[in-house]
Amino acid sequence: MRKRYIAVGVYCQRKSRYSYSKKSSYLPDLRKLIKRRKMGLKQTIRSLDAFPRTEEHLLQKTQSGALVSVVGLVIMATLFIHELTYYLTIYTVHEMSVDLKRGETLPIHINMTFPSLPCDVASIDAIDLSGKHEVDLDTNIWKLRLNSHGHIIGTKYLSDLVEKQHTTRNHDDKEHHDGSAKKPHKFSFYKDAENMINKVKKALENGEGCRVYGVLDVQRVAGNFHISVHALNIYVAQMIFGGAKHVNVSHMIHDLSFGPKYPGLHNPLDDTVRILHDTSGTFKYYIKIVPTEYRYISKEVLPTNQFSVSEYFSPMNEFDRTWPAVYFLYDLSPITVTIKEECRSFLHFITRLSAVLGGTFALTGMLDRWMYRLIKALTTPSARGAYR
Repeated sequence: MRKRYIAVGVYCQRKSRYSYSKKSSYLPDLRKLIKRRKMGLKQTIRSLDAFPRTEEHLLQKTQSGALVSVVGLVIMATLFIHELTYYLTIYTVHEMSVDLKRGETLPIHINMTFPSLPCDVASIDAIDLSGKHEVDLDTNIWKLRLNSHGHIIGTKYLSDLVEKQHTTRNHDDKEHHDGSAKKPHKFSFYKDAENMINKVKKALENGEGCRVYGVLDVQRVAGNFHISVHALNIYVAQMIFGGAKHVNVSHMIHDLSFGPKYPGLHNPLDDTVRILHDTSGTFKYYIKIVPTEYRYISKEVLPTNQFSVSEYFSPMNEFDRTWPAVYFLYDLSPITVTIKEECRSFLHFITRLSAVLGGTFALTGMLDRWMYRLIKALTTPSARGAYR
């Protein structure tokens, strides 16, 4: 029994050694198989190469190829600079929405020249639909006296003239209630009127003009402002000009805006010139104001206004009882325009650049092949004829 156990043990030991030696013989084959698979994978990856390399001695360089290459490089450099400039340029996007602003004032920037209207008779008034009459109460409007050549003589604050007119009107009202002061007041009024008449007539003889500029703040409702001789008493104006047909309201609008300017804004009335010769009349500018917000790329917001305008001129005739003037009648749009500055996407720039440069490279390659074949076709027949 014991011998039997020993025999079985020897048999099992031999069997295990045999199986181990058999496994060890399989390892080199397995390594070879893995190596072959790696080599096959590398070959597969190499077969996907879209840019195969050519041996240096197989390349043939020609003068036509060099010319096409130089031209292609110049074109690609030019297109690259163009695309880079296009990418760095900031563009604007326009959006519209309902205007929700309330209780704000509307700034009116004025800069005008009246070459035939002295500053002593020029006045500016503003009236809105609510019935409020603004006469330079809390605005800054200046007048510059101009000689016949357009050079500045002196300055005058416009509200002084308005205050004088208000004083004259108040005195006129008091005349009806105070009979005792009637004669002294009349004497003072006639004296001031006579001085005014002489002064303005002298200015007209010297060819004086007036430049009006400043900022007028009005309520944010529809209305108008006008420049005329309405500050004068009608009898004084009649004695100065001899009739409404002799009042010349020729003017030059240097700047008229309804808020600060933003990049790309063009005000349609800037540098407008209207000169009258041997006639007179009333100019009316109908203005449609569009509230605007300009948002810079730095997130800064600039509230302002842009506008469109249409013009109408009404000549004076002998039956008109009104005096010539320059009217600006404005109305506000209920729509607000928002203009945003934005920069272009970098991915968009890369896409355009790849398309442009790649297309140029492919086109120059095709041109090079065509030129090579054309030159070869022109030179090969002569060589064959010489050989025969």
